[in-house]
Amino acid sequence: MEEEASPPGLGCSKPHLEKLTLGITRILESSPGVTEVTIIEKPPAERHMISSWEQKNNCVMPEDVKNFYLMTNGFHMTWSVKLDEHIIPLGSMAINSISKLTQLTQSSMYSLPNAPTLADLEDDTHEASDDQPEKPHFDSRSVIFELDSCNGSGKVCLVYKSGKPALAEDTEIWFLDRALYWHFLTDTFTAYYRLLITHLGLPQWQYAFTSYGISPQAKAWGLATSKEAVARSPGAAVCAAGTNPTAWEQQCCNHSSVMARMCYFSLLGVASENYK
Repeated sequence: MEEEASPPGLGCSKPHLEKLTLGITRILESSPGVTEVTIIEKPPAERHMISSWEQKNNCVMPEDVKNFYLMTNGFHMTWSVKLDEHIIPLGSMAINSISKLTQLTQSSMYSLPNAPTLADLEDDTHEASDDQPEKPHFDSRSVIFELDSCNGSGKVCLVYKSGKPALAEDTEIWFLDRALYWHFLTDTFTAYYRLLITHLGLPQWQYAFTSYGISPQAKAWGLATSKEAVARSPGAAVCAAGTNPTAWEQQCCNHSSVMARMCYFSLLGVASENYK
C-alpha cells in the first residue's frame, strides 16, 4: 500500500527537497510578505509500482515521469502571503502520486439518465496546425491521465495521443479548462515541471497559456510575485546548491532562467514563445 505523506516541513531544511524544488523554496522564503512555505514530503515510488501502473493501463510511462516518481511519489508544495494580520494561502504546486495518476473516464458527467459523456462532447473543428498540435480526444483515440486537479480551475493532463497500447514517445502535457477546452502546455513532463516551478504555483497560472488568459486578480498576484523569480531564477539556485545532480534534475536546471522570464512575460500577456 502506498505510504502516506509525512507532515509538512520547510524545504530548506532538507537538501533533497531543495533539489526537488530547484531552489524555489529559498527564493520564496526570502520574498517580502511570503510565509508558510511548506512541502509535504513523500517517499520515492518503488519500481514495481510503476510496472503495475503500466500493466494496468497498457501504457508505457515516459522516462522523465518515471525518474520523477523514483525521486518522490507525488509532489505538493504550498505557500501563503501575509497582508496586515491575515495569512492568505496563495501558491500551490502539485503532481499526483502514482495511485492518483488516474485515467479520465468516458463515463457520464452527471448521475442522470441519458446524460452526455465526455466522448459526446468531441469537437473536431479545431485540428492540428503549424503552431498548435492536434488536441486530445475524449474517445479511444487518446488516453488521458490527470496530473493535477489545479484546485478546481481545470486539469493538467498527461496525454497519450495514439490510444492503447500507448507508447512513451506519444505523450504531451495539456491543460483542460473548466469549459472542457484543451490547451497545449509542453511536449514533455520535465518542461511542464519547470513551468510549474517557475510560475510558483500561482492561482490559475495555466490560463496564461490559453487564448483568454488568466483573471485580472490572478495576474495582479502573479506580477507582484514573479519579479522575484525573474531576478533570482530557480535554475541558478539549484545549480549553485547541488553537486552531482541526477539526469532529471539537470534537465530541470537547464534553461530555467529563461523559463522564469517566460513566466513574467506570460503574466504580462506577452506571447511567451518570443522569449524561449
